[in-house]
Amino acid sequence: MANPTFEIRDISANDIETLREMLSVMGEAFEDVPTYTANQPDDDYLAKLLSGGTFVALAAVENGRVIGGLAAYELKKFEQARSEFYIYDLAVDARHRRKGVATALIGRLKEIAAARGAWVVYVQADPPDEPAVTLYDKLGTREEVYHFDIALP
Repeated sequence: MANPTFEIRDISANDIETLREMLSVMGEAFEDVPTYTANQPDDDYLAKLLSGGTFVALAAVENGRVIGGLAAYELKKFEQARSEFYIYDLAVDARHRRKGVATALIGRLKEIAAARGAWVVYVQADPPDEPAVTLYDKLGTREEVYHFDIALP
């Protein structure tokens, strides 16, 4: 997009309100508002998460309002001195989709990952989520994998 109307912001420990706004956008985008808003951690927890060095939160902001967001984790590898970045959540407000917001968020994460010496950014997508699969097909190489949730006692 040549002249986007939005900017991508790195969310820091000093910008908890932007993170909370991003969580609301994600809840609406995923049609699961309670998960993202009902039991949010307190400011101290979020500040520690944001300053811990392994969590990245990015917000797409237009006219002072969050219109999209990305949450990712840096996973330090043990077999080599390098890391991977896992996109945990990525969402864009329905009114702002197909405007390059998600691509810009991923682009900023790629810059951060490269600056930290990572070798890859990866993401999972559920096959029924065709817009996500189409986006990620455009940006990366698809791998067929299985995902397992292992219950705790």
